[in-house]
Amino acid sequence: MSEAKSVDEADFHSSIAKHRGLAMLVVMTGVLITAIDTTIVVLALPEIEKGLRVGLASVIWIVIGYLLVITLLATQVGRFGDMYGRVKMYEAGFLVFVLGSMACALAWNESSIIIFRIIQGIGGAFVSANSGAIIAGLYPPHHRGKAYGYNAIGWSLGAVLGVVLGGLIVTYLSWRWIFWVNVPIGIVAIILATRTLRETIIRMKHKTDFIGMISLGLGLFGILWAMTKLATSSLDLSVYGYLIGGIFLLIIFGLIENKKAEPMLRLSIFKIPTMTPTLLAALFQGLANFAVLFLVIMYLQGTRGLSPIHASLLLIPGYIVGSVIGPFAGRLSDKVGPVIPATLGLAIQILALFIYANLGMSTGLWVVVAASIVNGIGGSSFFPANNSAVMKASPPNMFGISSGMLRTFSNIGMVFSFSVAILVAARSIPKRLAFSIFVGTTNLKGHLASDFASGLHMAFYALMVFMVIAALLSAARFGGIQHTTKKIKASLSR
Repeated sequence: MSEAKSVDEADFHSSIAKHRGLAMLVVMTGVLITAIDTTIVVLALPEIEKGLRVGLASVIWIVIGYLLVITLLATQVGRFGDMYGRVKMYEAGFLVFVLGSMACALAWNESSIIIFRIIQGIGGAFVSANSGAIIAGLYPPHHRGKAYGYNAIGWSLGAVLGVVLGGLIVTYLSWRWIFWVNVPIGIVAIILATRTLRETIIRMKHKTDFIGMISLGLGLFGILWAMTKLATSSLDLSVYGYLIGGIFLLIIFGLIENKKAEPMLRLSIFKIPTMTPTLLAALFQGLANFAVLFLVIMYLQGTRGLSPIHASLLLIPGYIVGSVIGPFAGRLSDKVGPVIPATLGLAIQILALFIYANLGMSTGLWVVVAASIVNGIGGSSFFPANNSAVMKASPPNMFGISSGMLRTFSNIGMVFSFSVAILVAARSIPKRLAFSIFVGTTNLKGHLASDFASGLHMAFYALMVFMVIAALLSAARFGGIQHTTKKIKASLSR
């Protein structure tokens, strides 16, 4: 009986190895399509605002709504992957994402585009939360860094395609085509996924933490709404109400999670020594880095008077170099461990933010290109190593939950990133004017342009502080207690 079982297992793992390349291509496609949707929507915001008559304060929710729903669902759909199969959840995510994209392309007003973006986010949550777990199941621990490095190629290429396609579509076609382009890519990915991806886990029984999801969702929404209001108007009682209410609900969320047997965020996983700094490093890196794209485009459009497409094209070299660096950084993390490449990547991103923080009215545009390349090298060094660190520390039966928690922490940082950045940048000029620059409907001349550049400098320095915190958290993993980690992983996997 045991011989038959070992033969079956050998055939199973042989089958996985045979289709590993195609399976990795499918996972990369998922990352690519979500990356396209991040950068392409940024370029289309002015046209969406005009075409659907979206209010200035609501435009930001076309971006934030998508990220917020991924943040809320990531750990739960990761849990669904552990319960019902990661491949099934991944394929379901692609289907929902394609349907959401079609709905966005057909949107008719402000409410519909925001609601359909949320549907897109639901699909994106299923794809992003389970992709890391699928890679962990496809590759042994000593090869996962390389695999996550290839995954970084998908993100970088997707970001480049988003910039190029977004510029071409917004310039020569309707903004609706930025969503239609997702449909054929998604359909091909679904077909490939059904033919190449196979389940590699024994399914576990879990409960869905609806109370945790609701309290976290309302708490984050309250704080985000207050910050968004502050970016476009003055401080009043409603802002205080949303802010205090949001903080209160997050405290309630923490108390609930600490007592539930099956919480949304499984706090017991933080007993693994390296898990806490790894997840917090992802959070602060997202907080520091996600707004960079928006701030640089604001500088190029608002201060230097470039068009959205010309501004975005200057950032493409950084994404291209990043896609080349990713696999090498992943292999390095396999050889020397994830701490060195992850921490080095964050240090390089600190340098990039310093360069951005010193851009002036007459700075050569080549400096912007150089800074984007430095930032691309840093990000592509950090992501594969940090992803590998999470999955290496996680028990195999919790790959889905761990992957979802990584996505949640990273997205919490991303959701708040440009809200914080705009609040700081808008201190130098009227808030509504800064916000209109953010969505690409206004540029500046004369002393206003100079003042706004100073505001952007303050924002970049604020982001540098967050990136330094991320680097310190990453460096704190040096000399992690491997023996203790193994014991705790063993106890959690029971």
